[in-house]
Amino acid sequence: MFENIALTGFADEIAASLDTQMQVLEKLHMNYIEMRGVDGRNFVEYSAAEAKEIRKRMEDRGFALSAVGSPIGKIGITEDFAPHMELFNHTLELAHIMETPNIRMFRFYVHKDKAAVYKGQVMERLGQFVDYAAAGGIVLLHENEKGIYGEMAEGCLEILKCFAGEHFKAVFDFANFVQAGQDTLEAYELLKPYIAYIHVKDAIFKDGSVVPEGYGDGNVKEILRCLKADGYSGYLSLEPHLSDFTGFSSLEKDGKIGKKLSGEEAFTLAHDALVKILETI
Repeated sequence: MFENIALTGFADEIAASLDTQMQVLEKLHMNYIEMRGVDGRNFVEYSAAEAKEIRKRMEDRGFALSAVGSPIGKIGITEDFAPHMELFNHTLELAHIMETPNIRMFRFYVHKDKAAVYKGQVMERLGQFVDYAAAGGIVLLHENEKGIYGEMAEGCLEILKCFAGEHFKAVFDFANFVQAGQDTLEAYELLKPYIAYIHVKDAIFKDGSVVPEGYGDGNVKEILRCLKADGYSGYLSLEPHLSDFTGFSSLEKDGKIGKKLSGEEAFTLAHDALVKILETI
């Protein structure tokens, strides 16, 4: 078994209601949340006072945040940056209130053909984020994502070589690399010195569709085995994206097509697939 890890996840994929999210996580013996959606709103839209109420609701049931799953950096590079910087500063405040040092973030949507044109602007904005995070004792967890600046592993490495340190580290997301056309084993070898957080979902190269872990092209089992061997300790965060998954018919010989999964069913399926892998490495 993989020791020194904790399971967390985007519980808003279970349901909009925080109470329902926690109820399902309790069934799965999980007590961490990577918080993105709460009661139908993005968490970063809440006020400081509202965040304190959310923290109390969680603490009363034994839950804590592994990270704020923020949308920071997930805007077009040509969009107005000033209001986004305000949102970033507010997100820093919310992270402190929730007593987590971690904020998941991105690095702006830039068309591939325009990457060289906007590289300087991307770097300048990321530099601002890192400076403010360092001043506030926050760790920015940079997620690889299709369509953003430097979506492939080499692009991630370029960013990390510039900013990696105590306050800027990497999220490794299997499915996002697959959807960008990146071999995940190659990505892991390039990025492993910087990886501090794992998003667990799998996908298929052919069409980018998300499938339960171990059934796609993300080399999930192999990389989790590598992480274990390399001494990784930290969070494995479930981000199922399985709401449209209807069965294993195209993945297994005896698979059956069923009804569209509920949020609880999809999250539980992802959880069980991950646990099955962890039990074998």
